[in-house]
Order: sequence, then C-alpha cells, then structure tokens
Amino acid sequence: MTLNLSISEKEDLKPRITVFGIGGAGGNAVNNMIEKQLKGVDFVVANTDAQALQQSQSSQKIQLGVKVTEGLGAGAKASIGASAAEESIEQIVDELSGTHMCFITAGMGGGTGTGAAPIIAQAARELGVLTVGVVTKPFQFEGVKRMRQAEEGVEALQKMVDTLIIIPNQNLFRIANEKTTFTEAFSMADDVLYQGVKGVTDLMVRPGLINLDFADVRAIMDEMGKAMMGTGEAEGEDRAIQASEKAIANPLLDEISLRGAKGVLINITGGYDLTLFELDEAANRIREEVDPDANIIVGSTLDTELEGKMRVSVVATGIDVSEMSQPFSGNHMHEAELVSEQMEEEANQQLSIEDPLVAKTEESFEQIDNEISPDMRAEIPVAKDHEDVEENGLREASLVSGYETPPGVPSAETLERLRAAVSKENNGSTVPLQNEQQSESERPKFGISSLISRMSRSESLDTGSESRKEPNFNSTDEVENQQDKVEVPAFLRRQAN
Repeated sequence: MTLNLSISEKEDLKPRITVFGIGGAGGNAVNNMIEKQLKGVDFVVANTDAQALQQSQSSQKIQLGVKVTEGLGAGAKASIGASAAEESIEQIVDELSGTHMCFITAGMGGGTGTGAAPIIAQAARELGVLTVGVVTKPFQFEGVKRMRQAEEGVEALQKMVDTLIIIPNQNLFRIANEKTTFTEAFSMADDVLYQGVKGVTDLMVRPGLINLDFADVRAIMDEMGKAMMGTGEAEGEDRAIQASEKAIANPLLDEISLRGAKGVLINITGGYDLTLFELDEAANRIREEVDPDANIIVGSTLDTELEGKMRVSVVATGIDVSEMSQPFSGNHMHEAELVSEQMEEEANQQLSIEDPLVAKTEESFEQIDNEISPDMRAEIPVAKDHEDVEENGLREASLVSGYETPPGVPSAETLERLRAAVSKENNGSTVPLQNEQQSESERPKFGISSLISRMSRSESLDTGSESRKEPNFNSTDEVENQQDKVEVPAFLRRQAN
C-alpha cells in the first residue's frame, strides 16, 4: 500500500492590481512605470498598432481588432478603436480575471484610446473590478476636432469607471520651460499615474505604522466620479506642511479644486525619523481643504530610502464637477450659429434687391402671418430647428458619425459576448444603452433664406407631421376656400392679377 502525502499550497490572498495601458499614450505610461520598477502591480497593454505593441516592455499584450484593423492602427477614428475592442473582448476579460483593482490609462482624442477605453472599462465593471481611469487630453495645437473627440471620449469613459482622473497635456506648459524636452514633458505627465498607483499600492503592500487594506481603498474610490491625485516631497524644517501643499496643488491636473471632496486617501511616507507631530501636521493640512464630512483614511508607510525626507500622496474623490471647465465646443457652436444668421440676412437682402416681386410677396406674406393666432405661432418651428441642424452637422463630424451608438457604448452583441465571458448569472440587471439619436430624416430641415419655403409655408404645414395642427387663420372664409382649391398661396394670385 502506498501513501501519497502532499502539502497544500497556501492561497495568496493579497489584492491584485492591474495597470491597463490602451493605445500609444497608455503604452508609454506603462513603459515608464516598468522602467521605474514599480512593484505590486501587473501590467497589460492593448493597441491596434502592431508595431507600437511590439515596443512595449510589458509581458502581457493584446492585439486589438485583428480583423478590423489588421494591426495597422485606428487612424484616429474612435469608432474603429471601439470595434477593435469589441472584437477582442474575450482576451480582455481573460487578462482582467482575478483582478481587484484596475487603473485604465489612455490618451483621449485619438482612435484606440478614445474608443477602446470605455469598452475595456465596461468589461472590468462586469467583473466587479474597482476601476480607475487616468487619461490625458490633447494640446491646443492639435485642433478643435481632436479636442472635441477627446471630450466625448471622456464623457463615455466617465460612465464606465468608478473614479476618473484627467490630465490635460496643455498643463505641461505650467511646469516646463524653454529647455524642457518633449520626452521630459510627457514623462512628467506619466509620473502622475506612477505616483498615484505607487501611493495606493504602498499602503497595502509596504509595512508601516498605519496599514490599510483594499477595502479601505474601495470605500474611497468606489462610484466617486471625478478625482485628483497628487504627491509632494519635502525635507528640512516644515517638511510636513510643504509636502502636503505640493500634493494638493498638482499643476498638471484638470481645473478642479480639492474643496468639496467626499473621500480622501492620504499616504504619508517617511524614514525612521518620521515623527507623530509631522504626521498630524500633514493630515490636518489636507483636512482643511476638503469637505468637513468627507471620509478621510490616513495611512503611513516606512521607506528607509527617505531618511531626512517626507512624502505625502493624496487621492481625493467625489469632487464637484461644477468646478470643472466649460465644455470645449460651446463657443464654436455659438460662432457657427452667428455665421448662419449672418448668411441668412445677406441672402434675404440679395433676394429683395434682385427681384422687386419678392419684396412685395414678403410684405403680403407678413400681413397674413400677422393674422396667425398666438397659440399656433408657438407651434411653428423657427430658430430652434436651425440650431438642431447646426448641432446635427457637428455631431456628424464627431467620432460617432455613421454609427447608431457612440463608441463608448458596447453593442448588444458585444454585451452578450462579454457576459458569456464573465460567466455571471443573470441577475435581471441590464446595462443601460444610450438611446439612438434622432435620425436626420425625422428632423424638420429649413434651408437658409429659402424663398420657396417662405412662400409655401402654409403648404408645408399641411404636409407635416400628423401631430401638428393646421394653423388657424383669423381671416375670412373666402381666403380659406381659395387656399384649399389651389396650390399657389392666395396672396400670390392676388398679386398676379
């Protein structure tokens, strides 16, 4: 008889943190963290560009959309980036399986990062992973179209992540000088992600005076919306205050304020010379800036390499979005509206000069138009419909042109594949999809200074939607009978006579 003895392996119960780099910017951020030898995290990169993917130092790589892009990239089209992510959804789920917390980093405004990031974030949420997005926005010299596409990508990603941190590339000019190289400037932006991830992981894996666990981190970052990360380091006298002020005044982050934050995670790191008084000073300096009822969690870790120095890392979540900067495209839409109004006025003047009959016709039409009842006048679409046409033109130029749903919203087929890959039981909850936008054919269109539409407005009202009532004219029965019998408006027949 043979006895088989085996020692049961101890299960590793420490939290697994994954940094998921998407596109070119995401891949560069991951390379920066690998070069700095960040410990305690796993790295995954995904890209539609096969050449850029080969240059990544990460061992885990996903080639997005082999059939869609053939490894040639997304061509700055977010819709292609989204389709590529949907095609590779099973590989994405495999890499995220077993992860407790995922940092998704990408550059907004291009094709792969803008389109694929919301899809990957959706997959992470389906797996129950705490998801944090850290994205960059383009420089101003990259143009209005790219910035508008970036804003739409940020809006789509915001709906899929628990916490979102935005780093505008334009803010690099705040810390750069004339001698700062392009590589050094982008390395500064990558350091925001590096310091934020390091501050979170150190609290859970490094030994310290005040240890925190993953549940504490989730309590601060779960479903908290806009967030900011900052790290400050100082030495000498008042190093606690100086480090704290540097941490809460990060010049690279979007125009947001720490005031009003609902959750704050503070990591104070120092050597064996760190005193209790300094820890109290640093925590109180940050506490003064946030909401009085904010959930503040403080941790302290030891780092023997910081003898004489002190480092303070802050992650603030639940920041009021009303303090964010205004949408980028608002001014441009207003300018387009002013240009359209000017074109309409010029066209009206030209028509009135070229044809005297038109001027008389418009005068006669104004007499009839003045007899329209106030209730019916409110139902006639005017400038609002013109604005709809302008908005529709801008929408067609955006990243969602030609697609029924925006790239950040997975299709029904993709959702089915995602749920099958996750192998979750159907709990009756459905993922909300954005309603399809109203098609262009369903909207009433009004040409600029169209003489025909102005002359035959009564006819267009008769052939319009069934829900719209015919205008009630407070005129004589003779005018109404004449309009019913002939197609030409009555006031034109009178002028012809």
